[in-house]
Amino acid sequence: MSTHDVLVIGGGVSGAAFAAQAARAGRRVLVCEREHAVGGSLRSVREPQGFWYELGAHTCYNSYGALLELLEGVDLLGALQPRGKAVLRFLDGDRVLPGANLGLLLRRFDKLELLRAVPRWFGAQAAGKTVREHYEALVGKGNYDRVLGPMLAAVPSQCPDDFPAEMLFKKRPRRRDVLRSFTLPGGLATAVEALLATPGVQLRSGCAVATLERTPSGFAAGLADGERIEASVAALAVPPAAAASLLGRAAPELAAEIGGLGEVRIDSLGFAVRRERLDLPYATFLVPLDDVFHSVVTRDVVPDPTWRGFTFHFRPGIAREARIERAARVLGVGRADLHGLAERVGVLPSPVRGHAQRVAAIDRGLAGQALALCGNWFGGLSIEDCCLRARSEWARVAALPAAG
Repeated sequence: MSTHDVLVIGGGVSGAAFAAQAARAGRRVLVCEREHAVGGSLRSVREPQGFWYELGAHTCYNSYGALLELLEGVDLLGALQPRGKAVLRFLDGDRVLPGANLGLLLRRFDKLELLRAVPRWFGAQAAGKTVREHYEALVGKGNYDRVLGPMLAAVPSQCPDDFPAEMLFKKRPRRRDVLRSFTLPGGLATAVEALLATPGVQLRSGCAVATLERTPSGFAAGLADGERIEASVAALAVPPAAAASLLGRAAPELAAEIGGLGEVRIDSLGFAVRRERLDLPYATFLVPLDDVFHSVVTRDVVPDPTWRGFTFHFRPGIAREARIERAARVLGVGRADLHGLAERVGVLPSPVRGHAQRVAAIDRGLAGQALALCGNWFGGLSIEDCCLRARSEWARVAALPAAG
């Protein structure tokens, strides 16, 4: 048995952010990550020749104040790398449509339908509406179905029709002393690795927590090999279903509330292609009008003289060989041209109307407990939402008499 002040289950950006803040406050922190690689949704694939690309989240902005605060704490603010211009292109089958960004969107829209929607722009509010309800009113049903819907699906890598509209895009204050859009050397996983290297944080990767129960002094976690870990504070930074399963004994009422949250699986396939093998123009995102994948994210924003990197975010249920074949065909190359194939099965929240009320109920259940819940399933799916949640949860738990 080992004893710690804080046990964090999950080594993604949420768990790393919580762990770093706890360690800076003088706590002895253990982070258990079931995968051998940390990062969670921040998964950077690094090739031996030095080329890297993102298999998960890919962009950070100077409006991510909570993340920037964390990066300052690990001396990474000076290492930020600029990202190139954002260029969105549409795919119609295997064909890249001419044009990009807003101009391409406008050309694809039915102009008469868009004109009829203009009066609805004035006073339009996202609050209380789903994504479909809000944006369909702004552009028209046909334009939403044919053009805007597929583009919006590329953001969370799933159909966003039933999302609360206010969760999809948020306006945040920007730090003018920071690059507007940035990444890090070696990819965004560098941030998670640095946070987990904070003095006072002990990381155990390849370590799956099987059970969690309450003890007189806090919590005890059981590992698959029978090892027992005790801590005064427990923080879960895992997807909703995993959190609900772990809390079945320690907090059954919370587990039941969390179990009502939706999730989707994303099958991501990434690889590098030699630059001379491609005719594809510069792009940040490739959005299919209708296909077996939601989006393609490129590494073009951080150019390399030899390689270009691509990650396809597929719908679940597509066989591996079919995914590889589809990716090669879209890019117009052979399978042998896809170097360093990497795969990741991700789980993303799929919030629906009433999500904020469910989160409020979860927060009421957490009140007064030395139990924290972090992740991308509270205020939003972005990296910043993860960092904000970790910050607020640590502040709440640290203020408790038993944890202070």
